Amino acid sequence: MENAMKSRVKWVEGMTFLAQSNSGHSVVMDGNGGEKAPSPMELVLMAAGGCSSVDVVDGLKSAGQKITACEAQIDAERREQSPRLFTGANLHFVVTGYDLDELVVAKAVSDSLEKYCSVCLMLGKGVELTHSYEVVAA
Repeated sequence: MENAMKSRVKWVEGMTFLAQSNSGHSVVMDGNGGEKAPSPMELVLMAAGGCSSVDVVDGLKSAGQKITACEAQIDAERREQSPRLFTGANLHFVVTGYDLDELVVAKAVSDSLEKYCSVCLMLGKGVELTHSYEVVAA
């Protein structure tokens, strides 16, 4: 395990848990459907949005695009019965900037979901993932 990654999750009280990353950061999770903090499943979606956003922003900057904002809006469906797995999710990117090339934005978004985003690629093994985007002039 040359690229091992660790984290710890400690029970705080009730259904509240504190997750600690190997890099020294903490995130609170709530097992009561997000009553006091994001639920673990909400964090999975947030992780997918964060991971793919890194790829999209990096890809657009590398391509010389003058982006001023990027927002990933994630919509997901879950099974009704337990285990309440995600069955499908769409990541919609709203990319704002000056003179953005729509083809470059489309490629950055699809490359993230299909080639680079490790969270999305893992989710995609069991979840039907789709993506979309819109370009907004700054």
